[in-house]
Amino acid sequence: MWCRHSGPTLQPATYDEPVTDATGQPVLDANGQPETQKSTRREQLLAVGPAASQIIIKQLGTNGGGFFNVNSAHPFENPTPLSNFLEMLAILLIPAALCYTFGVMVKDTRQGWAILAAMTLIFVPLLALSVGSEQAGNPAFAKADLDVAANELQSGGNMEGKEVRFGIVNSGLWATATTAASNGSVNSMHDSYTPLGGLAPMWLMQLGEVVYGGVGSGLYGMLVFAIVAVFVAGLMVGRTPEYLGKKIEAYEMKMAALVVLIPPMLVLVGTAAAVLSPSALASLQDKGAHGFSEILYAYSSMGNNNGSAFAGYNANIPFVNTTGGLAMLFSRFWLAVPMLAIAGSLARKKLVPPGAGTLPTHTPLFVVLLAGTVILVGALTFIPALALGPIVEHLQMLAMK
Repeated sequence: MWCRHSGPTLQPATYDEPVTDATGQPVLDANGQPETQKSTRREQLLAVGPAASQIIIKQLGTNGGGFFNVNSAHPFENPTPLSNFLEMLAILLIPAALCYTFGVMVKDTRQGWAILAAMTLIFVPLLALSVGSEQAGNPAFAKADLDVAANELQSGGNMEGKEVRFGIVNSGLWATATTAASNGSVNSMHDSYTPLGGLAPMWLMQLGEVVYGGVGSGLYGMLVFAIVAVFVAGLMVGRTPEYLGKKIEAYEMKMAALVVLIPPMLVLVGTAAAVLSPSALASLQDKGAHGFSEILYAYSSMGNNNGSAFAGYNANIPFVNTTGGLAMLFSRFWLAVPMLAIAGSLARKKLVPPGAGTLPTHTPLFVVLLAGTVILVGALTFIPALALGPIVEHLQMLAMK
């Protein structure tokens, strides 16, 4: 699908090149210094191919695999801020539109708008957290008298790992969109984000990628949380919970619990196993809290079908290939079984007319209840692990250690 194209450079480049012997070792002069020779480069080798036709597929289908190794940070894959906006729009377009489709299918579009509103209610604060943390930058820069304020010459903040043609806002928006929507494509290096800037995309994956989510998978994931939310509300008012006129009973809750618990189990068990594995620890670029964050991010990505990474963790070793492959296998297929079981059970039930104790599932109250359920489950499950990674790292950064 791709090829190499050789062509003349716009301007010949002259540089000092080390002299090597037959074994590839540098040749030293009488003073023990490496010998160099002048070299002029008049041609450059470019990787080219039908990138545009592949990019729209990876974005609309929430696949995320880049045509080039650096994904959508590559200028041939994402050359301008306009292309960047269109690619981000493509990530969220179908998952968001499926909420309205759901409303049409159940003959009450208000239900779809409520689901979409709950997703957005979670997405916007986490987007603000990521962008705000990146724009604030590292306090160590201020201590070193470095100017990190935004002005007409620079974006300011933490620009490490980001393309200057996109800046912090477009990079942070992409990071949150790609992890919210089970996409995994990137236009910046997530491993270079500040601790809280990287926590936001990591947590969006850990929530089960139900905030917009993948094409289809995000919607059914959020519907499971809707079932949990109406069940909790039913317990509070002392009525049998109902959703869209169907009673939610013990069987549906057991299946919903499986959907909610399987991905976190895979993420946390995989992370714990990696922390105990000498080969996994040896493949870490960084130690301490950030190293733990790299491992946690990797298994959060693999266990939730995302694909992005804190690339400081080398995943191409037998241990990670095995455990990560199992996490991807189980998280994709084990979730389908309880989801189909819920669908079959509800399809067999008769519609129950709404009564005085029925909780309306299209109101702002339910939107807040649904968003709160997602956040509460995510917090109870992952805050202890996040406290060992990005939260500790953030406190260390504030202390400038």
